[in-house]
Amino acid sequence: MMPVLGFTIIKDSAQVACGSCIDLMRAIPDGSVDLVLTDPPYNLGLFMKERGTNMEKLRPNHFAFQGWDDLDFATWSEQMKQFMAECHRVLKKRGALVVFMSVIKVESIINFAKDNGFYYKTTGVWHKKNPIPRNMNLHFLNSIEPWIYFINEGTTGTFNNEGKPIHDFIETSTINVTEHKKGNHPTQKPVKLMSHFINLLSNENDVVLDPFMGAGSTGVACAQLHRKFIGIDVNEAYVQTSIKRIGDEL
Repeated sequence: MMPVLGFTIIKDSAQVACGSCIDLMRAIPDGSVDLVLTDPPYNLGLFMKERGTNMEKLRPNHFAFQGWDDLDFATWSEQMKQFMAECHRVLKKRGALVVFMSVIKVESIINFAKDNGFYYKTTGVWHKKNPIPRNMNLHFLNSIEPWIYFINEGTTGTFNNEGKPIHDFIETSTINVTEHKKGNHPTQKPVKLMSHFINLLSNENDVVLDPFMGAGSTGVACAQLHRKFIGIDVNEAYVQTSIKRIGDEL
């Protein structure tokens, strides 16, 4: 894997950087990535505050307190459009893009991607077997998160199903206590969940990019599955966490 200017290399198999994903992605060569797998801001922080969500009842490390999800919709939309344009540029032809997103923003993401050369394949669901409890007498239990699957400049790409049907409903537990302690991120995804997509949509030694890597779960999965990894996050503390987590696996 060719080194990317400004990125920290981890044992020749991964490289990460801290900063704006749009700015840092511009250093990645055209057509050099096989899979983009990522979990960007859902544009829910400001929405929650404006609708009167009782913030005092949220856990201390809830994403709504982090600040990075407090953009107004117009600003978030413009940034997502720029992000999609960079994904289109760095991905190989017929490379895959998988984006986790809130239910109310799925249509927006599909439109942004289609406007930037992506073919929409499907929207699936991650079902959390042990979601964070909330007042069950007032609310439905928030136990699902959508993910959206696209192909760059084509209609089909790598799909390692080994002749078996693969459902668009993925069920795993959320991160356990041990995994959470290693990452300590408010929206941390389980390594098992990211491994599902990496196994299915890429091959060994392929390059996987996560421009919103958080605490590095995608990078950990790549190390375990013998993929090359490029990761970006705006928070230096999480970048350092990712370096340690990924390095421990290599």
